[in-house]
Amino acid sequence: MQFTESWLKSLVNTPLNTQELGDKLTMAGLEVEELEPLAPEFSGVVVGLVVKKDRHPDADRLSVCQVQVAEGDVRQIVCGAPNVAEGLKVPCALPGAELPGGFKIKPTKMRGVESGGMLCSGKELGVPSDVDGLHILNDEFPVGGNVRELLGLNEMKFTLKMTPNRADCLSVWGVAREVAALTGASLNAPSFAPVAASINDTLKVTVENTDLCGRFAGRVIRGVNNTVKTPQWMVDRLEGAGQRSLNTLVDISNYVMLELGRPSHVFDLDKVQGDLTVRWAREGEKLKLLNDMEVSLKPHMGVICDANGPEALAGIMGGDHTAVNEGTANIFVEAAFWHPDAIVGRAREFNFSSDASHRFERGVDFQTIPEHLERITALIIEICGGQAGPVVDQVLNLPARKPVTLRHARAEMVIGMPFTVDQVKDVFAKLGFQFTVEGQNADGQTADGQAAGTRYVVNPPSYRFDIQIEEDLIEEVIRVVGYDNLPLRAPMGKLKMLPAPEGKVSRHAIRRQVAALGYQEVVSYSFTPEQWEADFNSNTNPVRLLNPIASHLSVMRSTLIGSLTGVLKHNLGHRVDRLRVFEVARVFERDEKVQDGAQTVAGFKQTWKLGGLAFGLADQLQWAANNNRSLDFFDVKGDVEQLLHGRKVDFERFDAANPHPALHPGRSARVLVNRQVIGFIGELHPKLAQEYDLPVAPIVFELLLDGLNTRKLPAFKEVSRQPVVVRDLAFVVDQNIAAAQLKKALLEVKDDNLGWLKSVILFDEFVPKEEGKGLNLNEKSLAFRLTLQGSDRSLTDADIEPLLTKMIEQAGQRCSARLR
Repeated sequence: MQFTESWLKSLVNTPLNTQELGDKLTMAGLEVEELEPLAPEFSGVVVGLVVKKDRHPDADRLSVCQVQVAEGDVRQIVCGAPNVAEGLKVPCALPGAELPGGFKIKPTKMRGVESGGMLCSGKELGVPSDVDGLHILNDEFPVGGNVRELLGLNEMKFTLKMTPNRADCLSVWGVAREVAALTGASLNAPSFAPVAASINDTLKVTVENTDLCGRFAGRVIRGVNNTVKTPQWMVDRLEGAGQRSLNTLVDISNYVMLELGRPSHVFDLDKVQGDLTVRWAREGEKLKLLNDMEVSLKPHMGVICDANGPEALAGIMGGDHTAVNEGTANIFVEAAFWHPDAIVGRAREFNFSSDASHRFERGVDFQTIPEHLERITALIIEICGGQAGPVVDQVLNLPARKPVTLRHARAEMVIGMPFTVDQVKDVFAKLGFQFTVEGQNADGQTADGQAAGTRYVVNPPSYRFDIQIEEDLIEEVIRVVGYDNLPLRAPMGKLKMLPAPEGKVSRHAIRRQVAALGYQEVVSYSFTPEQWEADFNSNTNPVRLLNPIASHLSVMRSTLIGSLTGVLKHNLGHRVDRLRVFEVARVFERDEKVQDGAQTVAGFKQTWKLGGLAFGLADQLQWAANNNRSLDFFDVKGDVEQLLHGRKVDFERFDAANPHPALHPGRSARVLVNRQVIGFIGELHPKLAQEYDLPVAPIVFELLLDGLNTRKLPAFKEVSRQPVVVRDLAFVVDQNIAAAQLKKALLEVKDDNLGWLKSVILFDEFVPKEEGKGLNLNEKSLAFRLTLQGSDRSLTDADIEPLLTKMIEQAGQRCSARLR
């Protein structure tokens, strides 16, 4: 919300200076985001009169001008603007002048011709201009006058950062109302004097859906002249609010919207076919809007139609077909109340927003529609002329404003300071609230002499859609009294540091662990393209967004692998050839929940996961060329094992019938902790690497945070003083048997002395290329090193052999393994 200080002070008589006013608004919850002059700083620019213009002798696009900058002072200035002409008054920067951006003017030669200054465009001065070339000044400005002062560019412009609940302050009048409540200043309300009807013409409007439109008012005005120029005072105020002048009728409509917060629309009556109808759109209807966008309408969108179909998108934007232009002579002006629920989100479905939808989504005053329509009519007739017909006002379905009760004791408790009854009553009176006080006698005193039992029953005004519960009134009290009046008191409660459970690992600690392994953290959108969900998780029914921030980010991700692949793709485009990244974030999945044992409703699961991706060399590039190898599955597997250190971790290959859709079927595995699947690791599928134009497939992993954020605390165990015994066992198995499967069989043997076994490590794998050496072509040899150690005595062969025999037998039973 933007406006100039003079516009605001024309509506409220406040003695505060600019800075005090900005501070007062900010402390009341209307944050002043920017407070700056209408134009950036510049100096040395005066009004210049072009008295003569000649062509440059050596340049077709340059003109040599004689410019009068003071009485008796004519300067020669070379100018390249296409609109320079004799008799124009334009901004002239004299030598020594400084323009926005620190650009200093000094005498110079342009193609051999002396130039003693610079004629300026609006862009060069930082002021709005609707012409291509020099900024044309008013003929009444005196030659040599200070351009900055004459254009009023020193005036301050306020930019407010409004919260969504304060729709009543999306107008200069609304802000003035706030200033009056905060400072006690008087208001200067705009004139709402009724414009007498001089003709009897009306346009019939039928409202079919009152859940769309609760009130509709309009009037016909004939014989307007839309070729007249918008008054300069109105143009200045519009430009100060960030609006550019279009044509007079549109400017008046925009001006009243900014002044009073009342969006309206002006139809060219001669283009309207038949009567108007307000209804919900029908499937297949289309409408070309004022912004030249043609939209396909949906049944939950409101429209204003004539006999030919939709002519305006209700509460959002008018249609191009019935728009006013310079030839418009007869108009229909409408002002309506559109229910916020019927407007919210509709404009965003077409990826744009309008000033009207921004206001109607939050709620616009529904009681003052006739007065505001009279204000628009008066300005149109004053500026454009014409004859007005009667106002036709249909009151159909207005929101019910329920009284809100405030307990005095509750307000004091929440705010933390005492108030008198008169203070609270004064706040409500300043805000224009109608209220009654309960718990007082006829003399206005409380029955027990205490204010604590007093209750205030407040009827919210029609422009305050945010006053709904008791806490809203409590906020109003402290806002007007002033947050800076809150007493300064130190906290009275005792603070105690609670110990963090050692068995719990925080998300931050997990991030530090992964970063210590050489990975860099990334943060990406939870919104993702729908194609990524299909490619990286085979998810054909993702959680969809109702109002995506961009058309391609339309669903919520159920895996982090797509986002990490997108990060890799971005970095490859910036010539990064080695990358290790991770992300800790939520993923979103559909979840069917059963209620009352019968009804099944669709819900959503939000699960925390850790995702990682590694690409490029296993280590940084170095001089030893034989060490510059590409990373592989086992490098990243080692990283995952370090993250899960201290837990019982297993890696199992995916079933051939149910592989992971995003991973290479022969270079991927599920990750298990305590026999529970917590994630996966593997090389990206070659098909996806090719589809996403990756030179080499990266290694990725994704783990549930629930498998990482708990750990078993270390327990003391006496170190054995006995010597270790090492035995090597080489087994011949079918090539389809995984080493992990055989190792598991060895570790799960049932024997009372299994505690002697300290480790089982695979140290050799041999796959024959031809038959021989005791192996068939479909077999392989897996060699394990077993380390055994007793706690109370040295182990002998007699101790060890029974255990080894059982292990060999179990390997044969489970894996059809035989000793080599």
